[in-house]
Amino acid sequence: VASGELKHFTCIDDPYEEPLHPEITLKTHELTIAESADALFRVLREDGILEGAPKLAPRGLPNPDGDVIVDCHVPSSERAARMAEAETLPKVLITDIDLNWLQVIGEGWASPLRGFMREGALLETLHFNSLTVDPFNLTGNAMKHETTTDFEGFTQHAAPDRVSMSVPITLAITSFSKDAMEASASRDVALVTQMGITVAILRNGEVYENRKEEILARMFGVIDPLHPYIAHVNSGGPYLLGGEVELLDRIRYNDGLDQWRKTAQELWDEFEAKGADTVYAFQTRNPTHAGHAYLMREAGQDLKRQGYTNPVLWLSPLGGWTKSDDVPLDVRIRQHEEVLNAGTSHPGGLDPATTVMAIWPAPMVYAGPTEVQFHAKSRRSAGASYFVVGRDPAGMKGSLEAEAHKDDDLYNGDHGRYVLQNSPGIGDMQFLSFVKVMYDITDNVMKLPDETRLDDFISISGTKMRLLAANGATPCSATDIPTDLVTANCIPSGFMVPKGWEGVVDYYKHADQTERYIPWSRPRVEPPTDKGTTNTGVFGSTSFSLTRTSGESFWHDIPLQPVGESDETIINLVTEIPMRVTAKMEVNKSAPHNAIQQDLNKDSSPRYYTYGTPFFNYGLIPQTWEDPDVISAQGYAGDNDPLDVMEIGSNPLMMGSVTPCRVLGSLELIDEGETDHKILCIA
Repeated sequence: VASGELKHFTCIDDPYEEPLHPEITLKTHELTIAESADALFRVLREDGILEGAPKLAPRGLPNPDGDVIVDCHVPSSERAARMAEAETLPKVLITDIDLNWLQVIGEGWASPLRGFMREGALLETLHFNSLTVDPFNLTGNAMKHETTTDFEGFTQHAAPDRVSMSVPITLAITSFSKDAMEASASRDVALVTQMGITVAILRNGEVYENRKEEILARMFGVIDPLHPYIAHVNSGGPYLLGGEVELLDRIRYNDGLDQWRKTAQELWDEFEAKGADTVYAFQTRNPTHAGHAYLMREAGQDLKRQGYTNPVLWLSPLGGWTKSDDVPLDVRIRQHEEVLNAGTSHPGGLDPATTVMAIWPAPMVYAGPTEVQFHAKSRRSAGASYFVVGRDPAGMKGSLEAEAHKDDDLYNGDHGRYVLQNSPGIGDMQFLSFVKVMYDITDNVMKLPDETRLDDFISISGTKMRLLAANGATPCSATDIPTDLVTANCIPSGFMVPKGWEGVVDYYKHADQTERYIPWSRPRVEPPTDKGTTNTGVFGSTSFSLTRTSGESFWHDIPLQPVGESDETIINLVTEIPMRVTAKMEVNKSAPHNAIQQDLNKDSSPRYYTYGTPFFNYGLIPQTWEDPDVISAQGYAGDNDPLDVMEIGSNPLMMGSVTPCRVLGSLELIDEGETDHKILCIA
């Protein structure tokens, strides 16, 4: 070039021709070589040029794990046919926690998973915290996790890639459900909720042993039988059912919060509509105070310093199952709404123009370093490139039955972040640390403490916040903030948006009124009741009560047989539990009009059948009684209840309905030392 042998070099012997529409502008005179290179490579990644897979997500957002879009909803044009098919299939009961996981799978949060894990996928998850994938079938393994696990035959080449998957997503079933599947000619099953709603079809089911000890040891790495999710796993059936799912409709909970439930693809659309060139996710399990807001705003500013022009915050509250002493979902969501309503007018507010709030649907399993990997992975599958992570993510204290850490943190607080940074299959996702902030009494703002004037900063821990809320603390004077907030019973005005604080105070004042709140995402279903009845309370809770509109007793006033019926084999059936419903409903012998209410467990929680989906309607014969003074030939007394009936027809009957039913026979059972007759009939 210097000798003139090479001609027409831009900016050497030819003028610089500025492009009309540049995709990137590098001010190399202001940037270092490394900064210029980082900016260039970031744009190449955003456009998918450096990725081997086609770009699926909007520009600036990462592809979902496995480079596939997962959406398991049946197209609306095919829904009626699938619903009709589901009616013909064996029924498998799913709990409300299973329903949370079904939503995670069906909406694409666990990409590339398309169903409850088969045994091979479970083993990879347990032992490697990841799944091998081959989305383009380079090695013949594209369908590896969607076919029955083969422990004998292996492909010549291993799948080329690995994606993060640290938490088992499995479906436990009972021997009752397994036997029903084996008795059917179909390998497909219909998944039915506790309230009898058919929500999905699971295809080509794979049944295998539920090795609970192995799962718990690999997943948690701690021994604590009273850990709430460990107890949940131990309560499951002896088998697991894997297979791909088809959601028959959008999963809705009808609890007033569905507007904040968005699928992974809906979030893509919302991020794109806000013009995001990157997304950073902040997970919440508590009300958001000004310290959280400060960290979220600072994270956005840091991303702008890295060269992004419009980073969008994803405020991502936990929505699935949580332990009983966590702040209820509706309390958190309503408080977050006030944070967004306040905007930038309060130090505890967030700018709605650059913030998207969307509930994360997965259950919280409290598995520490193992679980936080899934927290990050699932946010990445919905568009986040950055994840804010704090100390002891997904941890909790051990119970008094814990082997090593009784009433102490089960996991070291630093381990979660360390494991997350080094976990397999994490890809290009980056992590932003959650640092400790304090309240500056000189300007009523939470921020990083200034080491030169530490006396101006006070710490407000979560424990202190909960105590102040329970005590109904009111705002402190803006100019005279005491160092002992508890004694003064006041909260600094800049700690939380005012209306948000009022909601938190209201909750802690009434925290013992559990049915007042929505603890986590559980479906609220209209009870399938007869038109001649009236109900109060929430179906599925201890507040529910069903009576006859006429005021008659279900037990004492309904005649034994239909009026005018001469055939002694025809009785009146009062339906307490419609077919497929597992909520244990029964007439209350001491309630006015013998109302139908939900039976209770020993801990006073609502009782549900757990063996499987009932294939019969269940109820009682009015004006009957199993006399405890009558002793059976085997030496057992009656149970002091009406005679129970199992109606084995093909259609559900309404709760509280009175139906003529032909008696077919009787089963005499022994239940907890009492005689319990079950009359079989068909309507």
